Amino acid sequence: MAACERTADCGRDSILEPLSFPELGAGSPSTPIVVQHPSDELLVCLFCSESVPLLQKDTLLRHLLLEHKLIIADIKLIASLPRYLVYWKGRFLEQPVTDFCSVIKTNSTGPVEKQEDYFLLCDVLPEDRILRERLQQKRLEEVLEQQQKERDDCYFHRLCLFCSEECTGNRACLLNHMAREHSFSIGLPDNIVYCNEFLDTLQYKLDNLQCLYCEKIFRDKSTLKDHMRKKAHRRINANNHEYDRFYVINYLELGKTWEEVQSEDDRELVDVEDDDWSDWHAHPVSAVCLFCDRQSETMDQIYTHMKDSHGFDLHNLKMELNLNFYQQVKLVNFIRRQIHQSHCYGCQKKFDSRADMMDHIISEGHVMKLPEMSTWDQPQYYFPTYENDALLCTLSDSNDDEDNEACCNEDIPVIAEDISDLRVLKQNSVLNQLLKNRGRFRKDDA
Repeated sequence: MAACERTADCGRDSILEPLSFPELGAGSPSTPIVVQHPSDELLVCLFCSESVPLLQKDTLLRHLLLEHKLIIADIKLIASLPRYLVYWKGRFLEQPVTDFCSVIKTNSTGPVEKQEDYFLLCDVLPEDRILRERLQQKRLEEVLEQQQKERDDCYFHRLCLFCSEECTGNRACLLNHMAREHSFSIGLPDNIVYCNEFLDTLQYKLDNLQCLYCEKIFRDKSTLKDHMRKKAHRRINANNHEYDRFYVINYLELGKTWEEVQSEDDRELVDVEDDDWSDWHAHPVSAVCLFCDRQSETMDQIYTHMKDSHGFDLHNLKMELNLNFYQQVKLVNFIRRQIHQSHCYGCQKKFDSRADMMDHIISEGHVMKLPEMSTWDQPQYYFPTYENDALLCTLSDSNDDEDNEACCNEDIPVIAEDISDLRVLKQNSVLNQLLKNRGRFRKDDA
């Protein structure tokens, strides 16, 4: 979800959504090549006349954050952001924003004149949850309708991505040709939607000499062709979420990717009475250093790395300052955000690059220097700077009994849901009912 912060140059540095760590073993970074599909839809401000095109989403989110102090949670999970904003704009005209939004007070321990209220709009509110489900249902209907049109289309005409073969009749002829003749498969035709846009995206990457799997750029077509053939890179990068919109499975469950849906389907095949977990193995944790891109599968290794390589001892800070669990979370998120924005977290000095900032921290001895606790012990730092930050999962209280009691007395926002019967909730899902009614999987047409 979006994190809120107001600084002198916040227009440039505001973090509107959690950041992502670089993937372990990823190749050299390159500018992503994306086929743009402009939309005529506008995103409207919930409080004023400001509006921007859909492709400039971040501009409006920044406007809402800085001008109106509103944060919308889990924006990526909203099926139609334009319709969502129009709905809430109307509701805010009828009732005050505080009737719908949770209030987050920043600088809560500081002077009253420096305190600010931010508003969080999220699906904990039943009305918001229902709206998101209806938008998801509407989008699913549109996607299923588009998929059926493409399945029935007999006027498809397109050249192969890898040779001069001309395929006509139905999209299946081209997809099957590429799989059979070039060992390149993007999935079964009936699993694909917006097929022409998908092929346009792949063609654009190839025309710009980009490998479809490792996404490196090459100097000419011959080199690219040899690379994809020798390295067996004739497939797409499954970790590139740019492709998610072209697979029907990504539209089936609210807020879930195809990997999550698939894992749930796999679990349902297992006998629910079988409680033997003896052969279960967890995926290794990959924690990232606060100061560099070093990753480690064990927390002891990453703590040792930060201490030996950067002189930063998180355990020592926890003991010296007697930090409870929540204060540790806020401290880690604060340091991550400051480093991402090239600020020295010790003296708040701004630098032009991360490298200059790191040189300053080391040369000035600011690695273990923290600002006043009121600077970082703020509610906005409950929100992680990076998604899936494994470092946060390893934090613990220095004194469990005393700190737990203190945490209970602290004004911490807690969001609860009734999940007593997940099976009933899943069976009653409006999306599942929709899929049953429309006969999503037509085996006779497969």
